[in-house]
Amino acid sequence: MEESIINCLPTELIEHIFFSLPASCLLQCTGVCKKWHKIIRDSQFALAHLQHAPSCTLLFSPQGSISGKLYPSDAVIFDEAWLPSKSAVPVIGPDDRICGSCNGLLCLHTPTSMIKIANLATGECLHLKKPTRSLKDDHFSFYRFGFHPATKKYMVIHFFQKSSPLTVGRFNVIQVYTLGDEKWKDVVTPESLSLNCVKNSGVAIVDGTMYWLAEDTGSDWQHVVMSFDLGKESFARIQLPAVDLEDWTVGIGDDRHYWIMEIDGKVCVSTAQSLEGMLFGKLQIWTLNGHADQRWNQKYIIHHLSPFARGLHFVHGGKIVIQHHDSNLYSYELLGKNFEIELSKMAKLLDLRPRGEDGMQFYVCVKSLVPLDVYAKAAIVHRPKHLEWKLKKWEAWEQDRLMQEDVWRTMHQIEHELMVLKQRMILEVKEKTQHFPDESQQRINMEVDLILQHMQDYPEQHASPMLRRLNWVETMQERKKLAARLEKLKVSYEAMGASVDRALSCVRASDNLD
Repeated sequence: MEESIINCLPTELIEHIFFSLPASCLLQCTGVCKKWHKIIRDSQFALAHLQHAPSCTLLFSPQGSISGKLYPSDAVIFDEAWLPSKSAVPVIGPDDRICGSCNGLLCLHTPTSMIKIANLATGECLHLKKPTRSLKDDHFSFYRFGFHPATKKYMVIHFFQKSSPLTVGRFNVIQVYTLGDEKWKDVVTPESLSLNCVKNSGVAIVDGTMYWLAEDTGSDWQHVVMSFDLGKESFARIQLPAVDLEDWTVGIGDDRHYWIMEIDGKVCVSTAQSLEGMLFGKLQIWTLNGHADQRWNQKYIIHHLSPFARGLHFVHGGKIVIQHHDSNLYSYELLGKNFEIELSKMAKLLDLRPRGEDGMQFYVCVKSLVPLDVYAKAAIVHRPKHLEWKLKKWEAWEQDRLMQEDVWRTMHQIEHELMVLKQRMILEVKEKTQHFPDESQQRINMEVDLILQHMQDYPEQHASPMLRRLNWVETMQERKKLAARLEKLKVSYEAMGASVDRALSCVRASDNLD
């Protein structure tokens, strides 16, 4: 067969063209020919493609009971324009919790004895055996996921707490698993460290080094930043930056709260006053200049977070995202290093209800082609015993979703039948009234026009959510649309009934005249 013109190009040029395509498009291209499949599924190409892939923001909401109703874990992905996605992330199970995101891979904590590594774009999954058999003190926040740029290795990190009355809330071992290895590796910490700091203040992994807060009883600030080099397996302590207390409100709030996060590829520390999980006053953010010199540069001073905003805040793409106390998520453009947020200029991203409580997490992610099958032969990798959505506790949730789908299908069928009835009615009225007096024809046509006004053209058949499981935001929108369509149908039926009765009266009167 004649060879395609594009395959006559040098492989380097073909790869350069492929770099400009999103992962979803390239996945389709793998089925074009063997050459394209080999290029796209190559691990080196997947790593190079990452440099061109646009980043997006993932907002994760954990499973939980709200007003007596059980909701599964779910996520909303925002694109570069901060537009929210509609479809749920299929690799996230109903009981999963996210432990980290790196190069398009998610690390997911499950309630079973497995840790799941999943590719957002390809749907590939690895199920890794957890380092401890006991699930009693197992918590998602004690696991993290990172990548070392020098070794090109992916690692799962576990802050290990020994089951002992003397070590409750403390850890002195970090367990590390490198994808492809046969087992977990224990690394002893230089001292016993606080698990509460890890759980409440976050962890950031930047350039192959992991950072988190630890207690520092020898300092006036009571906290210090700990770092762990994933490659060298070495620890270091970094003093926190000095906090500007000029506008601090004494006696209000739980003193000050610190968070560690990654902003624009840099490890950052932020702090603000907090009261019962809500922020107010001034939010200060510092960037670590470099791991070697351990100097902090003040990146932002953001004033007046009032009225109260919840403790969830995130900085990415030149914007700060804040969860407001009214359960809405807002973004605000970062206009400089020192500025005041004007509430009137905050852009609403989405309504977080019925969720919007504590436990939401933000992650920067990309859609990538990073393969997982190359790690599948390790002894620590296991197949899951069941599909995530086949659990009995989620049967009611699935039934509710299927019932809503049935209502959509039934309503569309009724709307279609109304359209057929509309066309039939026009023909029958014309045929029936052609011998009536002009005055009677006019009265009947007026009533028919009223009927037809309530039989407007309905939209096309609703796209089946069963083919694209919706996230919780779009599910709420779908329910509102369904309720509105049902109400419209009800009003149309009632108005049509009255108009039909009047039209029949006109026909009977005309027949009597004849």
